[in-house]
This record gives sequence, structure tokens and C-alpha cells, in this order.
Amino acid sequence: MFRFMPRDEKFFDLFETASLNIREGATALKEMAESEGDYETWWKRIEEYEHTGDRLTHDLIKRLNQTFITPLDREDIHQLGSGLDDVMDLIEAAATRLTLYKIKRCTAEAKHLAALIHQMAEEIVLAVQKLKDLDSILSHCVEINRLENLADQVSRDAIAALFVGGHGPIDIIKWKEIYETLEMATDRCEDVADILERIVLKNA
Repeated sequence: MFRFMPRDEKFFDLFETASLNIREGATALKEMAESEGDYETWWKRIEEYEHTGDRLTHDLIKRLNQTFITPLDREDIHQLGSGLDDVMDLIEAAATRLTLYKIKRCTAEAKHLAALIHQMAEEIVLAVQKLKDLDSILSHCVEINRLENLADQVSRDAIAALFVGGHGPIDIIKWKEIYETLEMATDRCEDVADILERIVLKNA
């Protein structure tokens, strides 16, 4: 179809860069959870990824406001950009809590949740890289949803175990919030999958 004005394809590059930044942040969170000792260095590293995500979102919104013809619906572009930013925000929020609560060693459940976030980030990258052609994205969305359901169960079991394992009240408060924040990060990944699925179905 002939277009009077070219569509700005830079949006796809920004989405891919944002997804790769999320993967870097998720990798750092996974490694943080698997390590022991002072988490301050890991937190600062993840905080930089979060700042990068903010800059990418700002660039995306600025370009959206300056572009007349977009490759996808403007609302979809805005929602996907915001959704990717939310994922990175929650990854950083989890790292913040691990650090501020002076955690020295993560539980097996926290490690599992961090690993699931990392797997979901990998799927987001693969899906976003196919966004330009809208090809084979839905299989990645299905996998993200499966991983989020698994994370729900891990989080529920972890929180339940806090109240039967002889933990002190302060530890219960700390770990409950950590588990909930990690689980919220998986929720935001699922939100991205839902946005991608809507884009595919709308443009099919």
C-alpha cells in the first residue's frame, strides 16, 4: 500500500533496546539473588538499568508526540512503552528491598522467583524482536503467561511458609514484601505479554 509519508520505524528499535535493558536488569537480579553478602553493589547496578529504562521511555514518548504517522496505533505504542518501563521499575524495586532490608542470603523461593523473572525477560526480548513483522509473537506471550502462573504459586507457597516455619515477626514482614514485589514484577511481565497479544490480534 502506497504511503504519502514514511512511517517512523525507530519505535521498533526503542522497544528492542528497552527489552534488552530489561533482560540485563533481570540477569543482574538473578545473579544478585544467587550471591551472598552485601547487595549494595548489585542494587546500584540495577538502579542504572532502571535509569536507562526511564530515559528510553522519555525518548519514546517524545518521538510519539513528534511523529505524524506511526507503525502501530499510538495508544499501543504508549502502552507497550509504559509496560516495559513498569517491568524494569519492579525489578529495581525488588533489588531495593533486598538491599535496604539488609538481606545477606536469599531463600530458595526468592532465587526461584528471580529466575522466573529472568526467563520472562528473555521471552519479552524474543517477542519484541519480532514486533516489526508480527510473526510468532503469540507463542512467547503464552510462555510468559505460563511462567507468571508458576510465579504466583511459588509466591503463595513462600508466603504461607513464613507463618509456619518459626520465623520472627520482622523477618516475616521483610520476606513477605520481598516475595510480593518479585511476584509483582512477573505480573508486569504478563501485562507486557497482554499488550503484545492485543497488538498482534489488532493487526492480524
